This record gives sequence, C-alpha cells and structure tokens, in this order.
Amino acid sequence: MSKLLVRSIVRPEKADAVMKCLLEAGYPAVTKVPVFGRGKQRGLKVGEVTYDELPKEMLMTVVPVADKEFVVKTVLAAAKTSETGNFGDGKIFISPVDEIYTISSGVKED
Repeated sequence: MSKLLVRSIVRPEKADAVMKCLLEAGYPAVTKVPVFGRGKQRGLKVGEVTYDELPKEMLMTVVPVADKEFVVKTVLAAAKTSETGNFGDGKIFISPVDEIYTISSGVKED
C-alpha cells in the first residue's frame, strides 16, 4: 500500500479554503462532492425545528502514505472555523487505496 484516500467532510463555506491550501501544498487533484449528514450532535435544533441533515462538502484526494500527516494537518488548519474549532467543522477519514487506473489510457498507476 503506497497510497491513501483522504476524505474530508467540511463545512461548505470552508471547502474552497481547504482546496486552495491543498493546491498550494502540492496536492492539486481533489474531488469535491456536496453531501448531507449529521455528527454526534444529531443535527441542529433551532427553536422547535430540528435540521437532521446538514449540508457539507466531501473533498477526496489520494496521497502517498508518507504525506498523510502533512495533508491531515493542512486540512485541519484550513477547515477549522475558529482557533479551537467548533462542533460541525467536520471529519477526516483515511483509507488505503489498493489500485489506481487512469481511465483515458487504461494504465494502472504504481
């Protein structure tokens, strides 16, 4: 395993800042997908109304194993909404990538 998939679930207003920081750090290949969900706090309650599914953005990038800590620190710094962070700022998930193929050429990457 030489590559990892970093999936970052972030607030929509932070997605562009995270993508910019990843680009500037040398990780230009990012897939951005709008998602909806909730965390441990089970959504957001405003008065009598509960918003069970909140909008987020999922950013996915594949990085070398050796770069994992740097990429995680980059995302954490860019995605926090304050110095200490707030509930709902998001999560980062790391998964191994077993194989990668380029569709246009059919070539398997190392």
